[in-house]
Amino acid sequence: MFPSSFSPLSLLLSFATLGLICAPGIAAPKADVSQKTVNTSADKKVDAKQREFFENKIRPTLIKHCYSCHSANAKELGGKLKMDSKDAMLQGGESGPTLVAGSPEESLLIDALKYNGLEMPPEKPLSEAEIADFEKWIKMGAHDPRDKDSIQSVKNKVVLDPNDPTLWSFRPVHQPKVPQVIDIAWCFNPMDYFVLSKIEANKLSPAADAPSRVLVQRIYFDLTGLPPTAEQVNSFEKAYISDDQLAVEKLIDTLLSSPHFGERWGRHWLDVARYAESNGNDGLSRNPTFPHAWRYRDYVIDAFNADRPYNQFITEQIAGDLLAADTPELEDRQLIATGFLALGSKPAKAMNVNFDMDVVADQVNVVSTAVMGLSVACARCHDHKHDPIPTADYYAMAGIFASTDSLWGLAANEPLTANVTALHVLKTAPKVVVTNQDEIAELTEKSKNPNKAAPKPKFSYPEETPLAMGAKDKAKPADMKINIKGESKKLGPVVPRGFLSACSHSDLEINPKQSGRLELAQWLVDVKHPQTARVMVNRIWQHLFGQGLVHTPDDFGVYGTPPTHPKLLDHLAIRFVENNWSVKRLIREIMLSRTYQQASACNSKTLEVDPNNDLLTRHNRRRLDTESIRDRMLVVSGSLDTTSEEGSRIQYLNILVNTAGDLQQESNHRSIYLCMLRNAEPQELSAFNMADSSKPDGQRDSTTLPSQSLFLLNHPFVTAQSENFAQRILQSADKTSDPAQGIQAAYRIALLREPTSIEQNRAEIAVDQIDQLLLKSIPDADVRRTKVWAAFCQTLMASSEFRYID
Repeated sequence: MFPSSFSPLSLLLSFATLGLICAPGIAAPKADVSQKTVNTSADKKVDAKQREFFENKIRPTLIKHCYSCHSANAKELGGKLKMDSKDAMLQGGESGPTLVAGSPEESLLIDALKYNGLEMPPEKPLSEAEIADFEKWIKMGAHDPRDKDSIQSVKNKVVLDPNDPTLWSFRPVHQPKVPQVIDIAWCFNPMDYFVLSKIEANKLSPAADAPSRVLVQRIYFDLTGLPPTAEQVNSFEKAYISDDQLAVEKLIDTLLSSPHFGERWGRHWLDVARYAESNGNDGLSRNPTFPHAWRYRDYVIDAFNADRPYNQFITEQIAGDLLAADTPELEDRQLIATGFLALGSKPAKAMNVNFDMDVVADQVNVVSTAVMGLSVACARCHDHKHDPIPTADYYAMAGIFASTDSLWGLAANEPLTANVTALHVLKTAPKVVVTNQDEIAELTEKSKNPNKAAPKPKFSYPEETPLAMGAKDKAKPADMKINIKGESKKLGPVVPRGFLSACSHSDLEINPKQSGRLELAQWLVDVKHPQTARVMVNRIWQHLFGQGLVHTPDDFGVYGTPPTHPKLLDHLAIRFVENNWSVKRLIREIMLSRTYQQASACNSKTLEVDPNNDLLTRHNRRRLDTESIRDRMLVVSGSLDTTSEEGSRIQYLNILVNTAGDLQQESNHRSIYLCMLRNAEPQELSAFNMADSSKPDGQRDSTTLPSQSLFLLNHPFVTAQSENFAQRILQSADKTSDPAQGIQAAYRIALLREPTSIEQNRAEIAVDQIDQLLLKSIPDADVRRTKVWAAFCQTLMASSEFRYID
């Protein structure tokens, strides 16, 4: 790096004054007219996430441990404190208010839970993980959606109010009539009519078409997550001048057939599938590895590249082990697909009497959220407070997964018994050959786990056997009883296995000899299911526009936002199903629309009337996700290895990783192949909002923090790529000439354009000044030259223009 007398921070700040870099949060050279949209959508999303956190983490614990003494139904009210409503908790009891929103350290509730003075609950303290949930909840603002909380009686079914607009997602999908518009010539395909009709109804006009140089970058990043080269940009521009739509169509078709498409869109699904390669922290700094999880990652990538029909994709993940298979290869694929059900984070079994039901709750949640956009998990302890999901429906679905064995190997740190299978055994995968024992020993040491390794199983397979995480039916599937207040030891009436009564589009009956996962999958992908196609269409739209037609992609319920274009959503859902549930064909149709090809800039009147871009009057300017930022740095530095990486860093490690452990290693492969351990994620990805792998996450946060600037200035990965970028520039530029050539080459590689005359002049002055600054401390001209250009290249990679697409 630089000598001690030289500060990269001061250097980059000096470049900022020259107009070469914009720190995170500072506007890029082109105005971001969608900034208000991002903020408003983020507010809605925060509310949804806070509500979800309360329903899944806080309310069940309150019901389980507090309501017996601190509710309106308590036989004897303790300390004059009620905890069954928001107002009651804020008011407090004899000891005063129970909490201070935003300040867990000042909240009496936390003191009581930690047994500091008060001791609540009195029978025994909550687990560390449960207390941590309350601290997080209060720190988030103690969002509490309860008006008045009482334990409700179990309803057997629900009847929808046909006039309730909040229940729109439970109603059947209907083909709407394509609306009439004034400016017919503007429309490229039917979806444009739906968009333009609303724009014209508000007396506005759509934005201009995006410049070809902007559009080509948008298409590359949206389809592959990688930038085009300068040559590819120039080639597209020439073709666009000749025939714009033909050029767009050919480029889209080329990139849809690229293997990088699956890497890009597979990562989107992995967010929803809460993909990770370890179990996560269970409150005792234990983090068991999932050495076979990478097989599911590769399954997802391959599925998107093969354009596997979405209905088949969902069926394989929920019930792949129950499907017929003509070949061993197909059988292996379908077994690996069920890893979707086994990837969840769970507490140690020895610490949790509700362990089995917590696993079931995770599976109910991932299936309902990912596929239906509904938080069915909220009905585990009581009838859903706002969506039409009674507790009976929850246990109808829960019975399906209670009749299923989850195959995660030693992830729960439990020895296997003779009647329990380790994992799915694969027939066609090569044997797992451990070739480097020294590396395994090094990784085990880096894990910082005092036990060094998980216990050897009492019954298992040879170590070289190729295995996969997944699910299989239990030997004796059965219906289950309602767990009163979510307690597995307090049982109510038996509920037959089944589905949500609010979605009564099918009369499928579950095979009593099987779990019911196959029928559940068939019920979900039935063409009459009201949510499945809508939810996936919305996810696809979101990844192409920055926000969905429904701004809450994981919540199509009462508290979610209704669609901005409900008829367009239904039109696309029907097209999706008609085209054999093809993700690629739907993406192609959307990208060929005039709506997608709009510029992100708009006039002041449009911004005033449509500040959130709900009318789709323009495209949304977006920051690249963290994987694309890292991958783009590798591209411009000339370091990216575009081949798919085999296996995983931890594929031979059945061990416990301490939360302080670090098993990451340097890699030039795409970010999707990095080792994704819960609570120990790759540092080069953590700055720019990774997905929350503890639960389905269909919409990542998009925060702007000082730590992002520090990452761009100081992180070893960034500085290493800067030096590689500099070497690339120095090798291509004429060393005997002035720096003009190098500056122009750097702009073409990093920003895919030529520098303006002002930028060129400022850069030449700055490069010369830095060279003079380093003259005394680095007398070697070649060494100094590399440091100077590395600093300049770093400013380009830290610029807003590098991280955003229009």
